Amino acid sequence: MPNSAPIGIFDSGIGGLTLAHAITELMPQENIIYFGDTAHLPYGDKSATAIQAYSVKICNLLLEKNCKLILIACNSASAAAYDLVKAYVGTKAKVVNVIDPVIAYLDQNWQNKTLGLIGTKQTVNSGIYANKAEALGKNIQVKSLATPLLAPMIEEGFFSNSISDHIIKEYLAQPTLQGIEGLILGCTHYPLIKAQIDAYYNGSISVIDTSIIVAEEIKRILTSEDMLHRGQESSRQFYVSDYTDSFEKSTQIFFGEAIKLTQYPIWD
Repeated sequence: MPNSAPIGIFDSGIGGLTLAHAITELMPQENIIYFGDTAHLPYGDKSATAIQAYSVKICNLLLEKNCKLILIACNSASAAAYDLVKAYVGTKAKVVNVIDPVIAYLDQNWQNKTLGLIGTKQTVNSGIYANKAEALGKNIQVKSLATPLLAPMIEEGFFSNSISDHIIKEYLAQPTLQGIEGLILGCTHYPLIKAQIDAYYNGSISVIDTSIIVAEEIKRILTSEDMLHRGQESSRQFYVSDYTDSFEKSTQIFFGEAIKLTQYPIWD
């Protein structure tokens, strides 16, 4: 696999563009292929079996595009399908999820602490963050709360306003999240409301933006495997399984700039 081969990124929709943007900011020379499964979003309320089927189908596309690394840029898919995807891809590409880099970060920085986590129902019900944190043996407790209204709220552009402030406050005030010392943003949408969450806590706890942690881990992997692209020019391609004008208009919310989405109906 040449170093110029692209990084493949997939998510249930366009929320994973926050991760694509973080990767582009950190490694602007890397080529990117992004796939958003907008035909099946959200993954958060899908069964593990359905998510696994979608993930394998998308990986076929990314392998056809000769991706050197595949990032599962979705917490729900990372929880439900990572092991299957890793086995399916085999040695054809590196596979990274959005959970293990965060667990490694907790291992190094959060021993003997109590953390909160907000995410989709699928991510929270899987218990994957809490179980992996406990397995570290560092006395790290993760108290998880499903926050299903946040992702669609952000998708519709309702953030940084009174409506989103009210919903965010209602969730963060839940008893589950009392007594925490840090909060993990367990969904790729949530970096967009980090400022509002910070404002709610007024500096009393640390809000952990996982997109930065994952981007840094990908750079570490590519560096250690001598897979970094050393060219000066880079390309970015963005595909969705179901195209609408509203999806394309919303990309600026997640990526920080307008981008062109191409429909790629892999479900035909």
